[in-house]
Amino acid sequence: MALVITVAQQKGGAGKTMLAANLAAAMATDRRVCLLDIDPQRSLKRWHEIRGKQGRALPAITFSDVSGWRLRTELERLMAGHDVLIVDTPPQVDTEAKLAIRSAHLVLVPLQPSPPDLWAAEGTVQLARTEKRPARLVLNRAPTSSKLRTTVEHDAEAAGYAVMANTLGNRAGFANAFAQGMGAVEAAPKSVAAQEILALLREIEGVVA
Repeated sequence: MALVITVAQQKGGAGKTMLAANLAAAMATDRRVCLLDIDPQRSLKRWHEIRGKQGRALPAITFSDVSGWRLRTELERLMAGHDVLIVDTPPQVDTEAKLAIRSAHLVLVPLQPSPPDLWAAEGTVQLARTEKRPARLVLNRAPTSSKLRTTVEHDAEAAGYAVMANTLGNRAGFANAFAQGMGAVEAAPKSVAAQEILALLREIEGVVA
């Protein structure tokens, strides 16, 4: 049965799809990974299509974008046939997002270090708590240090949110890799972006162990 990681956040532009794609690419080297895109924008589907046109050999990542009334059955099917299932959800808490969170072993909530992103995370974290699923905030496009980042981290901890220690910086390497249908670990394995994803992945593995 697959490890299910659901990436969820009510605020658009927080980096859900980028996080899902990069984690999938980092894990696909030694695991059977599947991506499930239930975000109506289908950005992850576009990324996967570009990936399939790459001339270079890349680790295989299975993809699905089944949603609606068939989603429950699709989740069960994908979980049975893979080691890891990563779900990219809509930017709102709807029925499909609830089902994806209910099925998750870990809910990742990406957010930029800003109050609106933190406020938007509240509904997702509360839903994860209701479903008794562990949720972790992931700071994305985060400066190494800034007053705003410190404030957001403090406010998150004061609200009782669990925050991943490893963060993702505002790096061109993520966008450049995504545009090529790759993850940072594939496009530039020695880059800072790649090292950040790998560090976050190691932390995730510790959480779900």
